[in-house]
Amino acid sequence: MILSIESSCDDSSIAVTDRITRELLFHRKISQEIQHAKYGGVVPELASRLHAVDLPKLLEEAKPYLDDIEAIAVTNEPGLSVTLLEGVAMAKALSIAKSLPIIAVNHLKAHIYSLFIEKPTRFPMLVLLISGGHTMVVDVQDFDRMRVVATTMDDSFGESFDKTAKMMGLGYPGGPVIEELARKGDPDRFSLPIPLKHSPRIAFSYSGIKNAVRLLVNEHSPLDECTKADIAASFQKAAIAHLLQKCKKIFKESNPKDFAIVGGASANMAVREAFAALCGEFGARLHLADLAYCSDNAAMVGRYAVDAYERALFVDAMSLSVSPRSSDF
Repeated sequence: MILSIESSCDDSSIAVTDRITRELLFHRKISQEIQHAKYGGVVPELASRLHAVDLPKLLEEAKPYLDDIEAIAVTNEPGLSVTLLEGVAMAKALSIAKSLPIIAVNHLKAHIYSLFIEKPTRFPMLVLLISGGHTMVVDVQDFDRMRVVATTMDDSFGESFDKTAKMMGLGYPGGPVIEELARKGDPDRFSLPIPLKHSPRIAFSYSGIKNAVRLLVNEHSPLDECTKADIAASFQKAAIAHLLQKCKKIFKESNPKDFAIVGGASANMAVREAFAALCGEFGARLHLADLAYCSDNAAMVGRYAVDAYERALFVDAMSLSVSPRSSDF
């Protein structure tokens, strides 16, 4: 069994995975959304303190499995340094106390492995990773052959939803709120710009859409409920259109047989429907993680660790460090 720990941002999570069968034996997560909501976003120091309280609670729940643990997997990059440290500190303590090896896990690679929780690994695959901190397309050939094809020049897809919600006073996290509000709105009332629409560059950018929303909010303030819904719908339409436009260019060049969407923002149903249509147009199979595993969680960390364990990718507890950015892909 492998014990996995996730604390890269505002979700405390611990899981236990059977490395032979890939069965998820234990998985719990404590979200901090309520605590951060009043600030309109994640406060790193607060998140760190909450991890220090919640991770030991989760470990206590996993106690029945601890005698059979063979390795400890922990997210150590990328993420918020002060929150990553909480998970890494726990992993180091357990490693030393129980003489167990540690598997250091790249958070972004773990998101890709959310596709394979309790399932066999399936590569090659083209993957769109969209979350609160990242927007990128990754060409995944194998466990140790992953290449970033395109990434964002500024804001991420998920971040733009959070900032749009904040500008309209809708709270945090913004993704689910904007998605729900967009269902009630008219996506054609406001014409928002599609970033890099006429540029051949294969990249993403959400700062322009964010600024366009700011101007709309200022122009129509105070916002009535109808206008809020119409701005949300118009914004979501433009944000997804940008993803589709750039991914369509990639599809034309690479013609993937298998395409996947992962990350917290992949739970957006409008995104899923739009890419189901795109995959249908190009004859590609669309792969999606279960909704329960789209956001940050230890189950995906553990599933990545199963394949890492087979390759004996262990690190020494004393040398394990954290990084706010991904060191490699």
